[in-house]
Order: sequence, then C-alpha cells, then structure tokens
Amino acid sequence: MRKKNRANLIGIGILLLALVTISIYVFSAYRKEQEREREYHFIFIPKTLDPQNGFWNSLIEGAKLGASENNIKITIMGTYSEGDVSGQIEKVKEAIALEPEAIMIASTSTVALTPSLKEAQAAGIQVVLVDSKIDEDIGASVVSTDNYKAGVSLGEYARRFLNGESQIGMVGHVQGVSTAIDREAGMREGLGEYEENIKEVVFCDSSYEKAYSLTVEMMKKYPEIDMIMGMNEYSAVGAARAIRDLGLTEQVKMVGFDNSIEEIQFLEQNIFSAIVIQKPVNMGYLAVEQGFHAVQGKKIESYIDSGSVLINQSNMYLDENQRLLYPVTTQED
Repeated sequence: MRKKNRANLIGIGILLLALVTISIYVFSAYRKEQEREREYHFIFIPKTLDPQNGFWNSLIEGAKLGASENNIKITIMGTYSEGDVSGQIEKVKEAIALEPEAIMIASTSTVALTPSLKEAQAAGIQVVLVDSKIDEDIGASVVSTDNYKAGVSLGEYARRFLNGESQIGMVGHVQGVSTAIDREAGMREGLGEYEENIKEVVFCDSSYEKAYSLTVEMMKKYPEIDMIMGMNEYSAVGAARAIRDLGLTEQVKMVGFDNSIEEIQFLEQNIFSAIVIQKPVNMGYLAVEQGFHAVQGKKIESYIDSGSVLINQSNMYLDENQRLLYPVTTQED
C-alpha cells in the first residue's frame, strides 16, 4: 500500500513538474512574441541635419534601416550646424520629454552634453553614443570610427609626398570634439618625423566658408605650404575650394576625411590625393542595433568600430569602394 502511495506521489510530482515546465515555456514564448510585436520609440540626434552633408545623410539612412528591421519608430532631431552646441542640448531636453526607450546621439561637444545625457539615463532612457565620445563613461555603447587609427593611415599616406623642406597645414572641424582630437593625434603619429613640419592647425567650426577663408589666410601666412590635411567634409572641401581658386593645385597636395559628391570630384581631379571615408550607413545601423539590444536587456558591446577605408585614385573604382563612396545610392539600388 505504501509503495502504491509513493508511486502515486511520484507520478503527481512528475505531472506537476511537467505542467510547470510547460507553463514556463508558454509564458516565455508569449513574452518573446510580445517583444517582437512591441514597437519601441528611439530618437536619433546627429550633429547636423545639413542636407548637403553626405556623411550625416548616410548615417541617418543607416539608422532608419536598423529601425525598420527591428520594429522601431525612429525620430530624427537636430540642428543645422555642428557648432550649435546649445541647440543640441535643447534637442536632448526635448527628446527626454518624449520618453523614448533610447536616444542615439552624436555629441557636438565632449563636455557640454554630459549633464543632459545623465538626465536621460536617470529617466530610464538608454543612451548610445554615435560618432563621438564624451568626457565621462556613460551610455550603453559607443559606435564610431576608430578616428585615431584612421588618422594614422591618412598621415602615413601623406608622408609619401613630403620631404624635409615640406610645410604642412591642418584644417579641423570643431576644436575639442573627440573626432578632431583623435584624428589630429593619429595624423601626427602617421606623419612620423614630418610632424615637426606642421606650421598651423586651424578650426572652421564645420563651415565650408570658414574653412575656405582660413585656408586662404594660411597660404598668405605660409606660402611655402605644400600639404594640407582636412579633418572632416566641411574642412576638407572648404580648403580644397580655396586651393583650387588660388591656382595652387600643382603646388599643394591635399588629403582629407569623409566623402561627398564634391569631395569625390576633387579626388577624380587630383586635387585630393586621398580621402579616408567612414562607413556611416554601418555606423547608424549598428547604433540602433545596440540600442535595441540594450532596451531588451541583451548583451551589448561597450565599443564598436564601424570601420574606415583610405581611398585614392588607384582604388576608388573598385566595386567595394564604389559602394562606400555612394552608400545611400547603393542601398536604394
């Protein structure tokens, strides 16, 4: 009799265990289905919404692509100037008030945006830093180009055109932002012994017109300059326009960062000897993906290098580089 009761109890226990296991499985499947059906709201704040800027337009397209693949409603907010730090702070405050699950931001300042981004985190919003770092270790993830490494590759390439008598000018974008700091440091490292030949470093606040005028002034001040290095699209293109208009394309070699239609044309015309292009579509897509993983409580990477490639006349027509030079067009095709 006792054996029979014990067998019954064991049977009941096995049945209960099976019911609990099935319930857990069903609940887990239900939760996963809910997660798939739930629409998250992300906000992306780039450095600028300038319609002429190929890099930021491509990055926005990458973010939209990542959002569409993960059932995310994405709102793009921003100012029309990379130098408008106070405007970007206001955009962060507006974004917090909308209570999104995540904010992706390309900070226009290493320091000024930190308090606002801390407020976002305190409100339970996941923060993903895109393109640029800030002065404190906050945010779920950083997705950017390894700007120091990219700067080294550009500096090393520029060395082939230099000698002991060369004079070098650098035209940067926004002084103090992490991209400018890291790229300049990398270019100096890549130049090696020719770092001593740098005559001046100027910053154009990401304005084509200011880069142009600063380059004209630099050439008046140092007429023997034979190498100019631009640190982003605005600085590189503005400087190239000045060198072209001054009739100095034979004297001055140029290298730069980023790619726009005008920059590619300057490369084809041999005004640029090389440009380092980033992978903005990849950067935007990965930033959204990291934010998506963060809001789901999944494992994320604290830093992702979205990649860069040095392009010159000898490799610009390779299929893989054409896709990088014209990323948005290629995506649409």
